[in-house]
Order: sequence, then structure tokens, then C-alpha cells
Amino acid sequence: MAIATESTSLATYLECPSCGRQYNIHQQQTYATCCNQPLVTRYHYHLTKEILHHRKHTLWRYVELLPVFNKSNIVSLGEGFTPLLNLFTLSRRTGVNVLLKDESMNPTGSFKARGISVAVSKAKELGVTHVIMPTAGNAGGALSAYCAKAGIKATVIMPAHTPSTLKEECNMFGAELILVNGLLDDCAKLAKQLVEKSGGFDMSTLKEPYRLEGKKTIGYEIAEQLNWRLPDVIIYPTGGGTGLIGMWKAFLEMQRLGWIGMKLPRMVIIQTKNCAPMIQLFENGTVTENIVTKPSSAYGLVVPKPFAKDLMLDVLQQSKGTALAVTEEEIDACMHEVALAEGLLLSPEGSATYMGLKKLVEQKWIKENEEVLLFNTCSWYKYR
Repeated sequence: MAIATESTSLATYLECPSCGRQYNIHQQQTYATCCNQPLVTRYHYHLTKEILHHRKHTLWRYVELLPVFNKSNIVSLGEGFTPLLNLFTLSRRTGVNVLLKDESMNPTGSFKARGISVAVSKAKELGVTHVIMPTAGNAGGALSAYCAKAGIKATVIMPAHTPSTLKEECNMFGAELILVNGLLDDCAKLAKQLVEKSGGFDMSTLKEPYRLEGKKTIGYEIAEQLNWRLPDVIIYPTGGGTGLIGMWKAFLEMQRLGWIGMKLPRMVIIQTKNCAPMIQLFENGTVTENIVTKPSSAYGLVVPKPFAKDLMLDVLQQSKGTALAVTEEEIDACMHEVALAEGLLLSPEGSATYMGLKKLVEQKWIKENEEVLLFNTCSWYKYR
């Protein structure tokens, strides 16, 4: 399909992060089939921060660094530029400066709105009429909402044990909802079959290039909200890893643009002990072929076979970061502690980041007075 010339995007091509092979950004793409890796979008990097003055506070304020060429194809519900909060009580308790990026303020109540807004916008631009996605829950709700606005058919496949709120959300937005007795990897198998059968477009995590571009805007926002500096440590609840990889991509892009300095955060992956493939990979260099996993209250963390495990490991190694798992009991205890201390109801995934902070402070991996950023990826109210 022809691309409009009224573009402001500086996107140039898609690239395999392993071998550097280039893919055409003006055609439908999935992943880098050459090396079985996610594709990443590359840009001309010649912008000044002054372009942001007086722009609306949504993720589309960074439009030049997003892959949609014709602004008329943007599908937005006002996502992005979520609050960055100082948690003073928890800072006193832990001896570090604790910040929280509260993604629950996004449309559909989670950080998934970022990636889905950009991915659906690009799908619309490329003429896609039907998208299919396996989901642990929140991404399916976001996909349903943005596809409703875009006039694109959405098929959402999620575990049957997912909270009813998320199932109802998909139904309300008119998506085709398919429930599977199993975990996310079981949903992914069915999604692959449906893609092959129907010709729908697969929007699984990092099986297409553009959810990553939406998620990377978290990194741009953190820097902008901290006056173009970054915290010492970022603790991120990690399932498929799009946010982790996206943030790191944003930091490297901002360095090329000259928007930030050379110092970057140490990145930390938090998972649940019920499903911790990245902890295995980080500690042992490999993931057990038939890894045993169980459901978790933090259902967004239950991704037994993350497609982008190599890229996530690269982020940890490049940032001199680490990875650790927390128990279901620790998640629940920290949820109550934060609620009483700060008046905030964190999702289980968000609570896991605070537990990770406490463990790393105790281990002295995080030093006194360092600045640490936690994430609340979703609204607590969606888990009822």
C-alpha cells in the first residue's frame, strides 16, 4: 500500500538485532526470520528536545520516533505520559529514593495500551483488517479497545482462569474471545493455528515490530519527567519483556540524539517463582526445555517461553543488571504494605517490584541513597 508523503516519522527500516539484516518497513512484517529474533525499528536520529514544547502529553508527542507515517492512521485513546511518583514513606523505610511509574492510568488500565496503540495504528496503515493475539489478560483488553476504535477485527485468546473483568472487557469492545484451559504458551499455540487458518495478522508479543515501539515511550517519558536524567536502578516486572527491551532501546536512542548523558540505569528483571524462565537463563545460561510453571496472581508474569529471551538477557548484561524471583506470599504482603504506607493499590506485578527492591537493598546490591524506579503496570481493580 502507498505511504502518504505528509509523514513526520523518521523511521527508515526494520532490522534483525542479531545479524543486521534489513526488512522493508512499508510492508507487513512479523519477526526476523533470518535469526528467529524480534525486529527492531531504526530511525534517522537528528531531533532536538525542543520539538516537544507545547505538545500534548500522550506518547504521540514522540511521533517522529514512532513508525506511523501518516498521522491520520494514528489510533489513540490518550495513552502515555503517566505519573512518576515519589514514594516518601517507602524511601525512608528502605534508605533509597523510591520512585513509581504508575501505568495504571493508561486507557484500559494498563501499560499494554502503549504498545497496542502503536501496533494497531501501524496495522491500520498497512491495511490489516483482522488481528489475532494470545494474552495473559491486559493486552487482550487493550487490543479489543484499540481495534474497536480502528474498525479492525480482533481475536483474543486467553487462559480460562483469567479474572472475569478482563474477559468482560474484551466482550464489551466486541472482540472474538476464545478461552483456553492452560497458560499463555497454550494460547500461543492456538493463535498460531488460527493465523495460518484465517490469514489474520499475528500480534503476539514481539512477533510483530511495533508493540515494542509503543512500549519504548516509557523510557522517553522517564527521562523527560526527570529533566533528562535517569535513575540508578529500574526494577521491571517481566513476562514477555517488551517493556524492558523497549526502555533500553529508548535510552540508546536518546543517547544518539544527545538528549541524555552516558550513564544508564542498572536494569532488574522481576518474575514470580511460579514462572521464572528468565531467572534460569540469567543464572544458568539456559532455560529448562520443559520448564514447570504454575498460574500466579501476577498473571502478566506467567510467560513460560518468552520469544525475546536473548534480547532481555542482552539488556541485563549491557546494563550490569540482575534478575530475581519472588513468591506469591511476598507479592501479597508487599501489596498490603504499599497500600498502607502510600495509599496506592498496586497490581500483583507492581507489588513484585517492591519486593525485589527490598531483597536487593538487603543484599546491598542497591546502595543507600540510590534512586530506584519501580513500576505499577496495571490497575489493581482489574484483578477482581
